[in-house]
This record gives sequence, structure tokens and C-alpha cells, in this order.
Amino acid sequence: MKTSVYYVAMVLVQLVNGGSTILMKISLAKGLSPLVFIVYRHLIAMLLLAPFAYVLEKKQRPPLTFTVAMKIFLVASLGTTIHLNVYSAGLAHSSATVASALSNVVPSLTFLIAVFLRMERVNMKSWRGKAKVIGTLVCISGSLVCTFWKGGFRFKAFVETPVIDIYGIKHVGKQNLVEGSAIVLISYIAYSSWLILQAVVYKMYPASLSLNVLTCFFASLQSSFLSLFMARDPTLWKLQWNVQLFTIIYGGVMISGLGYYIQLWCISNNGPVFVAMFIPLQLLVAAIFSACFFAERIHLGSLIGALLIIGGLYCVLWGKKTDNLVERGPSDQIEKGSRDNDHTMDIRINDGVLYDEEECKSQMKQNRG
Repeated sequence: MKTSVYYVAMVLVQLVNGGSTILMKISLAKGLSPLVFIVYRHLIAMLLLAPFAYVLEKKQRPPLTFTVAMKIFLVASLGTTIHLNVYSAGLAHSSATVASALSNVVPSLTFLIAVFLRMERVNMKSWRGKAKVIGTLVCISGSLVCTFWKGGFRFKAFVETPVIDIYGIKHVGKQNLVEGSAIVLISYIAYSSWLILQAVVYKMYPASLSLNVLTCFFASLQSSFLSLFMARDPTLWKLQWNVQLFTIIYGGVMISGLGYYIQLWCISNNGPVFVAMFIPLQLLVAAIFSACFFAERIHLGSLIGALLIIGGLYCVLWGKKTDNLVERGPSDQIEKGSRDNDHTMDIRINDGVLYDEEECKSQMKQNRG
């Protein structure tokens, strides 16, 4: 039951991330500065989580040493400052669907880094190891099919006319699309490194809420420093009641606040590869949202790619779940067996022979009788 909670939590995180991709695409096209978005978003998350972190983790929060602070600073640099700024720059010259499709490199990159650092074990002689490797390859294949196979039959869109005419805001040319995709790909390399580093830092600072607050603080601080050179226009920082403000609030509450916390919770219990394997679901969410709001027709290739992604994800999760059962099996059985016994058996060794004290007492009573 507890394992299924992790699955549901990560599916919800990917639903939220898929919605954020659509909102960011719209807001960037309407003139939202990526640096402004990152600073405000993480300030909102920090102010939202700080009271909970102070109260709920007051006793379990370890002291913040200089070494730990520097590693959290590096976590903020990879996962927010580098990833989000580079991703926003690439998204401005790409499409939301392509950007989500490229996110499927994250599972393979995270898997390779984790294996290299011996955080993930792969035994190719067992079906568990083969399932993890094959599942990762199937996920990547599904994302490639979903991205590049655009011919053939197309299903009817969910709406007749676009609810949001994003293509009337800004057109993306073929050359910009290639450049934008390359930039987005670089951002996902930083994201994969961020997932791995989170697992390392959490072992040194096992306080999820406090770690999240510090990450948001350093992220806003780093982007604020960059804005002194790249976003000096005061009008960029002026907030109004529009889709840009909604995107900032949504990103601060749902992504940096709730999403980061749930993701770190899953990493601390299941490892970074488990979290990375749910990234391909972003492509499905972006495709569904695009069909609902932008009147995009879903291609047959997109449907086949989606099925491959789901199948590959299932293979990897089955392999990881089986690995966990094998690793915990013997100890769990011993513990369960000890709970099932109504009495404790006292075993003594004398001259190399095992004696059960209860059995000896009963035998002595019979002899006296």
C-alpha cells in the first residue's frame, strides 16, 4: 500500500509539471522574463514552506554546516538556476510538446549516472536487471516515436477551435526549433545531475522541508544576482493580474513548493532513478493539454509512442520493485516469523549440541513422574 502512494504521488507531480510547461510557454510568449519568473516563483515557495519547516522539523533538523550549505547551494544551481534558466531560453524557441518529449532523456541519463556512482545496481543475469535496462530503452524509443513520427492518421481534436491561440502570439521556425531543442536538452542534463545530487545531500541533511526552503532561498538569490545583468528593466518586475502572474503563483505553490517536496520525499525512499522514470509522463500530459486547449490533433505516432512510454515505465518500475523485495526479503521474513511466534524459544549450546530449554524442562518433569 505504501509503495503505491509513491506511484500516485509521482504521477500527480508529472501532471502538475505538464501544466506548468503549457503555462510557461504562454507566459514567455507574452513577455515574461525567465529570471523574473524564477526569482518570484522560489520566493513564493520559500515563504510558503518556511513556517512549516520551522515548526515540523524543529527537533529533527540537523545543524547547517558550511559544507552542507555549499552542497545545497550547488543543488539550487543545478536544479533551478541552470536548469530553469536554460530550459526557459530553449522553450522560447521551441514548442511545449517537443520540450516535454526531450525530457525523456532524463531517465536514461539519471540511470547511467546512478550506475556509475554505484547508487543503482544492475544484474544483467537476472530478469530484474534486464527489465530496468530494456524499460529505459523502450521509454526513449517511445519518446522518439512520439516526437518525430508525425505522418499518417490523425485523431480528431478535443475542441474545434483553440481555446488559447498561442501560435498567433509567436511563430517558431524550423531553425529556431532545432536550436531551442538543443538548449532544452542541455537543461535536462543539469536536471539529471540535480536528481542525483539531491539524494546525496539528503543523507547529510535529512529534513525535507528545510532542505526545500534552503534550495528555494539559494535559487532566488542566484537568479536575483543574474538579473542585475540580464533583467535590469524595472517594468519586467511589475506584476499585473494576467496569465504571467498566474504562472508565477502556480510555479511557486505547485512546483517549487509541493512538487519539490514530494519529489525529494520519493527520492529519499526510492532513489533518484525511481523519480526520473516518471518524467516521460510529461510528454503525455503536454500532448493531452495541447489537444484540449490548442486544438492540436493527436497523431497515430503520438499514440503508439505513448503506449511505448507507459510499457517501458512499467518494466523499470517492476524491476526496481522486485529488486527491493529481494533485498528486503530475508530480513522481512525473519522479522515476520519472530512476530508470529507466541513464545520465545531459548536455545542453549552445550558440547556442540543444541538444547531447547522448554523441551528440557518438560522432559525432566516426565522423568520425575
